[in-house]
Amino acid sequence: MKNLAIIGAGSWGTALAVVLSQRFSQVRLWVHEGDLAVRIRESRINNLYLPDVALPPNINPTNDICEALEGAQIVLSVVPSHVVRATYQRMLPFLTEEMIFVSATKGLENDTLLRMSKVMTEVMQERFTARTAVLSGPSFAREVAALQPTALVAASTDPWVAGCVQTAFSGPTFRVYASHDPTGVEIGGSIKNVIAIGAGALHGLGLGNNAMAALITRGLAEMTRLAVAMGGKPQTMAGLAGLGDLVLTCHGELSRNRTVGIELAKGRRLEEIVNSMRMVAEGVKTTNAAVDLAKRYSEEMPIAQQMYQMLHYGTSPKDAVRALMERSLKGE
Repeated sequence: MKNLAIIGAGSWGTALAVVLSQRFSQVRLWVHEGDLAVRIRESRINNLYLPDVALPPNINPTNDICEALEGAQIVLSVVPSHVVRATYQRMLPFLTEEMIFVSATKGLENDTLLRMSKVMTEVMQERFTARTAVLSGPSFAREVAALQPTALVAASTDPWVAGCVQTAFSGPTFRVYASHDPTGVEIGGSIKNVIAIGAGALHGLGLGNNAMAALITRGLAEMTRLAVAMGGKPQTMAGLAGLGDLVLTCHGELSRNRTVGIELAKGRRLEEIVNSMRMVAEGVKTTNAAVDLAKRYSEEMPIAQQMYQMLHYGTSPKDAVRALMERSLKGE
């Protein structure tokens, strides 16, 4: 594999471009904002999203979607979940069935409740049957771009596709494991963001390590129940894309979703918090989909439900904690 197209130049897309530039002869990085694309080309730095990292010379930033996709063997999309459908519709005339399509977006489409790989497939099936995979796991963009050791999972229902992505992406600081469970990997990567908002709220309230351990453990139980109900494998949730990503997002200071919870615990309004953030905290939108999926599959997800109440109905973090602690007693 020589040519890679990365669609989305936020912090994660830029970090992936940096680490994968070691594995591909040419990396084209599609930048949504035209003025930012010009600045990155001139300075070799994404000053808006990853200002401390210089881009290697084989990364070509562009605002032209056709140029970004030309000759690409792998298309790696890293755009926010709420624009994935529109982005693939825009890309469709320039896509071919020979390409491998990889989603590194951690979220769900709110209206349809579809996973990102399903959204991609649905758009592309107008022209061809796409070969798709998903990439997920515990990975802060800043650390990936700094070439600090990171392990992720590439998952596809097609073992050949998962293996291709694993081989193409793996390098000295970026280890990729193959999986045949994209459902579990995508649900883990999505729902962990919801739990991380709760982790931030606990931290903001100063409630200690006992509470955090309980939240992570019970949050993992919710993620696992939903993933299995949707056809995922429970062992996936015990791996990098489940427990690994959950622990990182709940504890890591670089977590945007955790930051939302911390600020809510300070008494700030959600709209104010979101408007002050340059990058998307996927858990805010995913909370809606998580609650709807729990209803669809008749699964209990009390933490997700309390996050929904906190985000959309003004329930205070203290009251959300109290509601969780005073639920009817159950066996583990």
